Amino acid sequence: MTRLPNLNSPFLLGFDDIERALDRVSRTTSDGYPPYNIERLPRADALPERLRITLAVAGFTRDQLDITVEENQLVIRGRQQDDKERQYLHRGIAARQFQRSFLLADGMQVLGADLTHGLLSVDLARPEPEKMIRKIDISVRD
Repeated sequence: MTRLPNLNSPFLLGFDDIERALDRVSRTTSDGYPPYNIERLPRADALPERLRITLAVAGFTRDQLDITVEENQLVIRGRQQDDKERQYLHRGIAARQFQRSFLLADGMQVLGADLTHGLLSVDLARPEPEKMIRKIDISVRD
């Protein structure tokens, strides 16, 4: 069992969301289907540095796939139905359903998705945060 870091330190203020996210990720079970890759894409032209998630979804059509963002979680679902009109002598390729979830950091944006040759690619980007320095005034009370 993986040990999760304890974020209850008095020096870590406001990290409750991170602790909940780590807890959610640790409870996520996966059967390994469909297999996927995650790659970093460098900046190109006007595009920022991106992440690309590619899932092997051979046999799924565009209409059988669904991509949503639910509370900072990217959820990719695939639903296939059995074709009742076909008579199989041997069936080695089963109609399957899947759900694959990826927890997104605050500010991550889904740029788009593409289905080509049985590979579903989803591109993500995180806008560069603005560097802010804010002066805090100190009031004096007597």
